[in-house]
Amino acid sequence: MLGEYLPVLLQILVAILFAASALVVSVLVGKSGKRTPAKDTPYECGMIPQGERQPRFSVKFYVVAMLFILFDLEIVFMYPWAVVYRDAIRQSSVIFWSMLSFITILMVGYAYAVKKGALDFKK
Repeated sequence: MLGEYLPVLLQILVAILFAASALVVSVLVGKSGKRTPAKDTPYECGMIPQGERQPRFSVKFYVVAMLFILFDLEIVFMYPWAVVYRDAIRQSSVIFWSMLSFITILMVGYAYAVKKGALDFKK
């Protein structure tokens, strides 16, 4: 039984040896560069960088982005349900009530986000 795992173990060993040898060779052969202030400045298409590095985004931007992803993914789960709904409703109504509970939880989350002002862009 151990013979079946021998090719996998051999491949893992070769991968580890290759990674270790690549690191050792790069340290031995590579040049150590000197750091200068000119090298540490960001390259801006040949222009001297001025001002802040990048404008800071508001936390509101990230909250809205996360809420969009959350609600968007939950809507994606409704597509398979809609495809099999007509055939499954004839067998039992469990699929209807499970989706109704899913939509209820989704609406509770949406109401909570609106109540907390997460979707209010004027603040």
